[in-house]
Amino acid sequence: MDYKILSIDPYLTPFKDAINQRYDAYIAKRYELVGESSLVDFSNGYQYYGIHQREDYWVYREWAPAADAMYFTGDFANWDIYAYPMEKLQNGVFEIKLQGRDALKIGEKVQAIVVRNGEIMRRVPSYATRVVQDSVTYNWCAEVDNAICEPFPWEDAGFTPATTPYIYECHVGMAQEDGRVGNFAEFTKNVLPRVKALGYNTIQIMAIMEHPYYGSFGYQVSNFFGVSSRYGTPKDLKALINAAHKKGITVLLDVVHSHAVKNTNEGLNYFDGTEYQYFHQGERGYHTAWDTKLFNYGKNQVLHFLLSNLKYWMDIYHFDGFRFDGVTSMLYHDHGLGSAFTNYGMYFSANTDTEAITYLQLANELIHTVNPKAITIAEDMSGMPGMCVPIPDGGIGFDYRLSMGIPDLWIKFIKEYKDENWDMFMLWYELTSHRKGEKSIGYCESHDQALVGDKTIIFRLCDADMYWSMNKESQNAVIDRGIALHKMIRLITSTVVGEGYLNFMGNEFGHPEWIDFPREGNGWSYHYCRRQWSLADNGLLRYGYLQEFDKAMLKLLKKGRLYTKPAQSQWIQQSDKVIMYTKGKYAFAFNFNPDQSFQNYFFPVSEQGTYSVVLTTDDASFGGFNRVDMEYEYNTEKIADGRTGFFCYLPARTAIVYKKK
Repeated sequence: MDYKILSIDPYLTPFKDAINQRYDAYIAKRYELVGESSLVDFSNGYQYYGIHQREDYWVYREWAPAADAMYFTGDFANWDIYAYPMEKLQNGVFEIKLQGRDALKIGEKVQAIVVRNGEIMRRVPSYATRVVQDSVTYNWCAEVDNAICEPFPWEDAGFTPATTPYIYECHVGMAQEDGRVGNFAEFTKNVLPRVKALGYNTIQIMAIMEHPYYGSFGYQVSNFFGVSSRYGTPKDLKALINAAHKKGITVLLDVVHSHAVKNTNEGLNYFDGTEYQYFHQGERGYHTAWDTKLFNYGKNQVLHFLLSNLKYWMDIYHFDGFRFDGVTSMLYHDHGLGSAFTNYGMYFSANTDTEAITYLQLANELIHTVNPKAITIAEDMSGMPGMCVPIPDGGIGFDYRLSMGIPDLWIKFIKEYKDENWDMFMLWYELTSHRKGEKSIGYCESHDQALVGDKTIIFRLCDADMYWSMNKESQNAVIDRGIALHKMIRLITSTVVGEGYLNFMGNEFGHPEWIDFPREGNGWSYHYCRRQWSLADNGLLRYGYLQEFDKAMLKLLKKGRLYTKPAQSQWIQQSDKVIMYTKGKYAFAFNFNPDQSFQNYFFPVSEQGTYSVVLTTDDASFGGFNRVDMEYEYNTEKIADGRTGFFCYLPARTAIVYKKK
């Protein structure tokens, strides 16, 4: 079969058989799971397993195939572990029914007791929707909750996710200024209005699924159906998403299906007493770099668990899609560690985990069947071909991939080269290179670039000078450079890279320093685990300049529908450090030269007419020096070499956007 992906990228032709095998594996597994039925009906594990209140009884079911016996205990049983034995049904399923609507009470703590080969193990129910740490025993246990069946007054009927996502990546716990963990209610009240005012139409929420160690940033999940109790209740999360939808904001979940925490008392590891219940055995089931467990995507019950998890977050919480974390780790048996992926053969080798690819295809089919407008984004550093190509066309089915090489590019330029040595051709090539026919999300920096051991762009540019020279009255060349380049880097990235844009909360105004979660090494301090919104709102400081530019930039992106237009008629002058290009009726000029401004600089454009300035990084309201005339009109003319364009003034370290009238 000749898939469309082969015409999109002819270099894949030698790997036609491998692409066929991937698609055949997906079809075979899909048929094995559901036959002619729907994946939507298959992915209802959360409605069957776990703890549920029925009309006149409570029922708890668990899949634990290797267990010899199971018991249900908790507050309701005075923690007698043998008082409530569970019945073993077929296919490794255990069940217990507690008669009476009051047999369990909302908020009671419960645990599962698993017995195997005489060993008694305390476990948290695998489908628990709320998990807490007991303040006395410090044991993790489920808390009886009605998140699945409790009515919620949703007001988002008919909400449609953004067609072009402008993503505000956020962490609820960090989204406040105090030295503590923030909560859903505070985020709803304080941060959502800020997101709306800035112009972002999508939030990507991190660390929602329960994780025992706060410092893992939510990437070592223990309870996949549990809303992290640190931030509030399941009802609070629903209220946040409902409020976001009312403001027209799409909500994505940063989902972690690439691995799981290795803890046994609160996670899935050794749940039924075996290593292989959910995960691979031995080395294949352990990620040495992350110290975590790796799912066995070849097992049908594991697929049922993970697919049900995706549907659960969409069905119960109305999430509009997902950003899949750690996709590269899933795709390859060596997790992509140390691989440069310099040739296509590396994507289609024995190192490729075809079972993981099949899972990702099934996941994308399910998500887009539940909600055809849903958004899926892959965090893949390897550049796997077909990641964002529809499954029937030979792809994996994601809507977007993160352009993960771009932040590395900016770090390299800022860290390794002097300004006067920046290579404009290299910059343009890296910014514009992407897989044909596949959409991506462009960004300069996410949370990754701010974690301990690294720095945000603004802190790399300004460093310690930010501590005493960010007030508007100061005269500091380092700060001037940092503010100028911060705006230019964002503008060229957002207008050239990809079909969407992402920013980590606070970076829009140049949040100083780094991110460091409370840990033993820093005295369990929250000092670097917060967002200092007051810096942006303080009229005496320059942070507000960057925030205002970010708002203006997003307004331009949306008003000009710039992601629907390819970059054209580019002009690059290495010696001058100038890059110019057009997109539709918009023309962009970037002078990265650190000290040289240019008078009567010719800007070649593809459309004749009259142009005027609609945005410049040098505007005083954005912390610039007002060297660009916003009122002047530029008329095109044809010069001796046959090119059409107009002459303009390009100040040093300035970007200007013109629009044809």
